[in-house]
Amino acid sequence: MTAPIRPALPDPPYEADEKTTLSSFLDWYRDVILRKVEGLSKEAATRSLVSSPTTLLGIVKHLACVERGWFQSGFMGERVYQPWSEADPDADFRIELDESVVGITDLYRREIERSRQIVDAANLDDHARRADRATHTLRWVMVHMIEETARHAGHMDILREQTDGATGE
Repeated sequence: MTAPIRPALPDPPYEADEKTTLSSFLDWYRDVILRKVEGLSKEAATRSLVSSPTTLLGIVKHLACVERGWFQSGFMGERVYQPWSEADPDADFRIELDESVVGITDLYRREIERSRQIVDAANLDDHARRADRATHTLRWVMVHMIEETARHAGHMDILREQTDGATGE
């Protein structure tokens, strides 16, 4: 049996208000994402192991863009940069030559921090400010982000195990 990446994460609180519960689960999965690239070289973190453009570090970059897209753009209505286009829909998964593991994980951490600030300043029943997302509440965005992050954490479990045999949270 292969050793885990790090000791298990503590569980989110068993008794808390809804916003704390949602935030705690999202933070738990965010930490899992970051753990999956710990200790890897850029070569290992960008190794192509499946037929899609998905790599460990590419998922981290993608999730940084998803955080920005849902909290800053979708919920707050801010204009933000996103690397993808109709002509290049997977650009957020691609790691450029000048990008590094540290640079991408720092980007993800910055986007997480901005998302936390947005969540802290809002109520779960608040609606998105962007017109085409006006029916979305912060609650919906948070649940969607838990689902998105957890799904990619599962992808990363498999990719990390294929990379060096490391398993666990």
